[in-house]
Amino acid sequence: MESIHNLVEYYDELYPVTQEQFDFYNSLVEEFSKPVKFLNIGCGTGVLENKLAKDVTDVTGLETIKELLDSATRKRRNQLMAVRFFQMSTIEMVRFLGKGFYSVISCLNDRVIFIHDKVLLRKFFFDCKQLLVENGMVVLQLANYNLYKKPQAVTLPEKSSIRVTLSRKLEPTDGEDYLLTSTLETGNGKKLPIYEKTSVYPIVKSEIIDFAKEAGFKNIEFYSDYKKTPATDSSENLVVVVR
Repeated sequence: MESIHNLVEYYDELYPVTQEQFDFYNSLVEEFSKPVKFLNIGCGTGVLENKLAKDVTDVTGLETIKELLDSATRKRRNQLMAVRFFQMSTIEMVRFLGKGFYSVISCLNDRVIFIHDKVLLRKFFFDCKQLLVENGMVVLQLANYNLYKKPQAVTLPEKSSIRVTLSRKLEPTDGEDYLLTSTLETGNGKKLPIYEKTSVYPIVKSEIIDFAKEAGFKNIEFYSDYKKTPATDSSENLVVVVR
């Protein structure tokens, strides 16, 4: 069961676009001829997409959750901005988007784990390869799930803002997927459900390498943040650049 509507009000607080992240994406712009074409999968409320579109880039955001997509669309104040949003899943994107079109494809904020099947994750990397220009790249941002894939339930690090705290728990199943339960707690102690035992696949570093290479990518870089600090086995978070 999902109650995403409880998250929409607080999404931008819990998943802010930091200056480090914006600088990271600006550095990617320099590697391509303009207009640089970005595709962001699981774009949420569209803050990053609208910000990037102000700098002569062409941005497409995909989102499966209508409430988040509506918020992203409302942020698009200037009709001349090269930004568009579609309600679309990763399974559909090769059918409806231009092949060999995008410079950078991103899937941030742990959204990649909601592709909750290993076969579909492999397809995701193959599909990204088809959608990218010859020297294009995929950027992933997720937790280092090597720390959390356990035979028992584990608690993921909390996310918090001034108003709310987001708690998350992973539980193993009899198969390869895991179940995610996520709850928001407001400052007055009220608890709001977000995900209740939702199937996810916490992809780990070795799988990212294997799936990316199977799809034809040659180089995979792992960082612990958007400043490109090299990731270690103990890094809580990963920023992955696949070329």
